[in-house]
Amino acid sequence: PAVITVASVMILSSIVNQSPLLQIPLRGISQLTQYRTLYLLSLTAFTAFLSSFMNNIGALAIMMPIAIQSARSANISPSTVLMPIALGSALGGLTTMIGTPPNLLISNYREQAIGHAFSMFSFSKVGLVVAIVGVLYVGFIGWRLIPKHRKQARNTDSLFEITDYITEAHVTDESPLVGKTISRKQIKEWGDFSIIGIIRNNQRRMSLNHEIVIQSGDILIMEADAATLKNLIESLKLEWIEDSDISTDLLKTDDISLIEAVITESSRIEGRQLNELKLRSRFHANIIAISRQGRVLKTRLATLICRAGDVLLIQGSETDLQQVIYRLKLLPLEQRKLSFIPNKKVNLGILFFLLAIITASTQLLPVQIAFSGAVFLCMAFHVIPVRHYYENIDWPIIILLAAMIPLGEALQTTGGTTLITHTILHSTPHTSPIIAIALLMIVTMTLSDFINNAATTIVMAPIAISLAQSLQYHSDPFLMAVAISASCSFLTPVGHQNNTIIMGPGGYRFSDYIRVGFFLQLLVLLVSVPMILWVWPVT
Repeated sequence: PAVITVASVMILSSIVNQSPLLQIPLRGISQLTQYRTLYLLSLTAFTAFLSSFMNNIGALAIMMPIAIQSARSANISPSTVLMPIALGSALGGLTTMIGTPPNLLISNYREQAIGHAFSMFSFSKVGLVVAIVGVLYVGFIGWRLIPKHRKQARNTDSLFEITDYITEAHVTDESPLVGKTISRKQIKEWGDFSIIGIIRNNQRRMSLNHEIVIQSGDILIMEADAATLKNLIESLKLEWIEDSDISTDLLKTDDISLIEAVITESSRIEGRQLNELKLRSRFHANIIAISRQGRVLKTRLATLICRAGDVLLIQGSETDLQQVIYRLKLLPLEQRKLSFIPNKKVNLGILFFLLAIITASTQLLPVQIAFSGAVFLCMAFHVIPVRHYYENIDWPIIILLAAMIPLGEALQTTGGTTLITHTILHSTPHTSPIIAIALLMIVTMTLSDFINNAATTIVMAPIAISLAQSLQYHSDPFLMAVAISASCSFLTPVGHQNNTIIMGPGGYRFSDYIRVGFFLQLLVLLVSVPMILWVWPVT
């Protein structure tokens, strides 16, 4: 049931993501940039609200473009806004059953243990308080802990330093390029480089398909590494324009644009070399530069293996950029008109989503039936094309869930959970409920900082039930402790995919997550333990 529900929520979230109604509050938030604390508090709170009813990555995908765009317009660094919205997306997931996969898994474990699952808003009793306290911390204190040199305002040029990749060269009369219509085959013969534009008679022309005849006097805008450029200048008899002022504006025309986009774990280019993608032939687009963890990679782009969190600078027409972003499952860092659904169909999809929430929260239907039913209604009314149902599912997460659930069951049947429980009890004799739940949360938080939160839940939920039974306590507070702590992976960039996604655009270091996240995790622990014991008594 958890796998079905998670997949259904992913599909429904992708429909909500394309709703024009979201632009109304987002425009209001973007007007608050002169009031820094209120602006960041609003960003974090609205992200948390969205994350309560859709998957965390979907909430981040909605908020990240508007946050970066509004921040840059106010000369605020992306690093100031990205950490708060990533933390907000994690905090918002604590408040409802569908907010994050751990909550769904915990509900299933409760049903197996006592015969009744948690309801849609059972998690709100504790999770809402934790989320509010966490949002207030991030909005008033957390963002101030980011190092000052990370918060220096940066634009696209300074993020990528495109002069490390892009060079201008003058075509002389003796150059073998004169009179040639450049083709990909000829380029490979001359060297490993790309001609991405031509300046002729002081007018820029973008040669994305290399179909322009080269003339003497042309200025070529080329992409190549330093070693290749030296050979090119000599073999093609070009003159290197060393003092040219190259910026991203040089790579744009009326019909050619640039966009920054982040690679996610579910992107189709994650783990692949850029030259395998054949972007020029498939989409008529160029990847101009790449930034990893805030640092520009000074290596040949074609042979580079992409990783989750890398930021790409892509050049192409608006239509081609839309296709690149959607087909490769990238997250754009600025707002684009990427909607593929007529507005009426979007509203219909949102209506089905709301019906699923209502029927699940009133227990008219089981959660998995309610949300999978909403997806079937979307299919019946052709809200999105059929292929989008498959494409909008984050398959790595679904496969991980499906593979880990049997592993958790094996841990129970082989006696592994009993062994771990006895070890915990032996190390902490005369354990009080406060100490037991606090210890369980600390172990779960630590594990979640390094592995997927769903995997953490599958490992820790059986241990929580076994620990409660050994202490002769009710299992609910222990399960709720795992649900909250599994979603609080704030200390590392690898604990949650959202942490990985923001690392490149924000220019963060590993230590930045610890600096901001440590006090937040401590605050969550201090608030959660008494709240859990109050709302869910152990006896």
